[in-house]
Amino acid sequence: MEKERIVIKVGTNVMTNKDNRIVRPVLRNLVKQIAELYERDILTILVSSGSVIAGKEVLGNSKIENNTQRRQVYSSIGQPRMMRLYYNIFHDYGIKCAQVLPTKRDFSPGVHRQNMVNCCEGLLAEGVIPIANEDDAVSVTMSMFSDNDELASLIAELMNADKLIILTDIDGLYDGNPEEDNSDLIENVKPNQDIEEYIQSGSKTEGEGRGGMGSKLNYAQKTAAKNIPTYIANGKKENTILDIMNGNFTGTKVSL
Repeated sequence: MEKERIVIKVGTNVMTNKDNRIVRPVLRNLVKQIAELYERDILTILVSSGSVIAGKEVLGNSKIENNTQRRQVYSSIGQPRMMRLYYNIFHDYGIKCAQVLPTKRDFSPGVHRQNMVNCCEGLLAEGVIPIANEDDAVSVTMSMFSDNDELASLIAELMNADKLIILTDIDGLYDGNPEEDNSDLIENVKPNQDIEEYIQSGSKTEGEGRGGMGSKLNYAQKTAAKNIPTYIANGKKENTILDIMNGNFTGTKVSL
């Protein structure tokens, strides 16, 4: 019997506070849940943002005027810092983790795609948690993913995941502004369902991250259309991942 496998995507807005500083207890809570899945023999791939913010914390305000180059610099500084944070927390739970930095060409048919599969399958076989993030240091213009929501969707398809979990800082898709009391959470969405009006009315800025709710729903619907149920839920809550895996969660499920 094949082991269940899931992909979890955590965005910058989940792991940072209002001052755009990384909140370590949030990362620890995330790893704690993954460690419980590990004990249940559920294979997990983590897609994590955060390198740009982590680099900015180290460097401060950059003098570089070009936005793309500035992002490259922040990411180059921040990526090893993010991995050090994850390494130390996973180590506390007796789990090994590894860095995977794909670019868009790694998902094109051919040797690059097979290399990605071989790498991730090898890590999972060794009981190592792959932590993927776009290689922002070299991924510019045509080689960029639109954001890590797209990367997570591609990895879920590539690795034949049973579930994709997209963590954000609100409970899911609302039929209005999430901050207004008269807005209701939309719990179920179909892959071909027209939800544009809800995305427009409920849109919000997500700090230093590139992906908003529109991106999350776009890739959630594309992933779900490939028969991979996708969940959008609040990553700042303590047991969101475990609640999803136990079939008892608050959020938006996108599925056939």
